[in-house]
Amino acid sequence: MKVNWGPLITAMVTPFDADLQVDYDAAGRLAEYLLDMGSDGVVVCGTTGESPTLTKEEKTTLFRVVKEAAQGRGAVIAGTGSYNTAESIALTQAAEEIGVDGVMLVCPYYNKPPQRALIAHFRTIAEATSLPVILYNVPSRTGRNVEAATTCTLAQVENIVAIKEASGDLAQIAHIVSATPADFLVYSGDDAFTLPLLAVGGYGVVSVASHVAGREMKELITAFHQGNPGRAGELHRRLLPLFEVLFLPSSVNPAPVKAALNLLGHSVGGLRLPLLPLNEEETAQVRQVLESLELL
Repeated sequence: MKVNWGPLITAMVTPFDADLQVDYDAAGRLAEYLLDMGSDGVVVCGTTGESPTLTKEEKTTLFRVVKEAAQGRGAVIAGTGSYNTAESIALTQAAEEIGVDGVMLVCPYYNKPPQRALIAHFRTIAEATSLPVILYNVPSRTGRNVEAATTCTLAQVENIVAIKEASGDLAQIAHIVSATPADFLVYSGDDAFTLPLLAVGGYGVVSVASHVAGREMKELITAFHQGNPGRAGELHRRLLPLFEVLFLPSSVNPAPVKAALNLLGHSVGGLRLPLLPLNEEETAQVRQVLESLELL
């Protein structure tokens, strides 16, 4: 199965109102804005979308609202993975009924399955849907690395078409690029790793920074693919302070990017516990970077 999702996908935040209820109207507006700013698609209800604190009903409503807002202008990929295979299948099938363009399956967290169990988990979900599947490897959050050999095995499943790689291991990423089919898409799961990943043959990024610098992220990727690595490097270096401030050591994604969006006038609200919004000092750091990049 081949997909044409494009190289810049935004891992979209979930907007909340003052009572921390999902603001579906704001979600639709945000999706439209991201597509206008260069994103080729969005992931709804991923980690950046605070998926662990969303109910199944909230997730399915978000899938529907964002799909309608996108109006076919970009891919809508539903985050349906979890540490429970049966629940992941149920949510994936609900997303398919709604009509999303694909699903993202995060590596099961907390229960830390061995590699052969990961293969069984992902394969079982993929075989329960006709949708294209993107795997998501983020060992810093899940406690388990999806090893290169595991990804290469799963790439043989017809509708497992891509991986979002946030292992931070460039050698692992290069092995995946080398040993998977040419149409298997390897995305960076870390904005700061976008250019290194492209350099070893990767395709694009599932981005957080594209919430506020979508045009610049798209230009970086396009410049590299069009044979201008110098320009891509220039943009990478320019955006590096943004990459860093969106992952402040004193906080956690998506708190910084929500602060950035609120500063830019896109009302996305706060965060649900156990996460908290940035404090005044952290917000000032985000503001300073946005101003220095002339984004604010």
